[in-house]
Amino acid sequence: MHRRVALLSILTLTAGGALLPAGPAQAQPGPKPAQKAAADSTSERQAVLRYWTPQKMETAQPLTAPGPKKGARPAMGEPTTGIPWTAPPTGAPSSGARPQLAGSGGSPWTGGGAITKTTGRVFFTYQGRNASCSGSAVTSANKSVVLTAGHCVKLGGAFHTNWVFVPGYENGNRPNGTWAATRLLTTPQWNTSEDIDFDVAAAVVAPLQGKALTDAVGGQGVAFNQARRQRMYAFGYPAAAPYDGAKLIYCSGRTFDDFLMSNDQGLTCDMTGGSSGGPWFQNFTESTGLGIQNSVNSFKYNFAPNLMFGPYFGAEAQAVYQAAQSTNAL
Repeated sequence: MHRRVALLSILTLTAGGALLPAGPAQAQPGPKPAQKAAADSTSERQAVLRYWTPQKMETAQPLTAPGPKKGARPAMGEPTTGIPWTAPPTGAPSSGARPQLAGSGGSPWTGGGAITKTTGRVFFTYQGRNASCSGSAVTSANKSVVLTAGHCVKLGGAFHTNWVFVPGYENGNRPNGTWAATRLLTTPQWNTSEDIDFDVAAAVVAPLQGKALTDAVGGQGVAFNQARRQRMYAFGYPAAAPYDGAKLIYCSGRTFDDFLMSNDQGLTCDMTGGSSGGPWFQNFTESTGLGIQNSVNSFKYNFAPNLMFGPYFGAEAQAVYQAAQSTNAL
């Protein structure tokens, strides 16, 4: 049986519809997410922010993702498709340039735009070791939601600690600050059995210097229950060779359905460990750096390093988002 690897480590890839406003009044569309309080007091947040020195970010260690269970993959069912639902990017212009169709298998992003502020690195402590993933600030009612992968908030039975989001990270610089999470959320399927089809999570981050996250850096749009096999742009901060985690990298192309062991979508992409949780966008416009997030970097098969897979954003992912945006950030 082929093995599957999630992209959690920064140094290794071994196995281990309708346009609607984003508001808390939307009914929970799927099963109740699993949640865990993070740094939910002022003193805890200050301690977390002090913890993440430049050296600790520089030396964050890789985490080995769990390999697939023996026999059939977890029989939790495929993601539920509900009513198509879309929220536009924060502050998006009423009209803009049409998306460009350039292809990339893993190039540095040099186009500027909103994507350079809304995408960032995620740092956390897992079983006593420091590690990194990627994440994305998205439009939300509380202006404080970061979307990422499930294994970027919980792995091996425990939620990660010291969880922070660094939007616009570049070459060790943190031009938009470091944002501490107050709550972490993931799907019940990932929470109970680490089912790769539901490798989706969100973090709610506290305001920084009196500003909420999307007031400070903007927020990408988000959509659920969309058609498959669309053109997508994927972004992240891969850190395993040949990348070093210092720059924002992107891939683009048409997605395809996984033909082996998951219900995920695939994309030709060379990004490596550390890119987990980075956003996938529909209708991405290169000239503005804005799009509609519809998946995250999740895993690769170790026999196909040029293919990236991301979970389908169905009702379960939507429930995570809705619960996150309805949570008080403090």
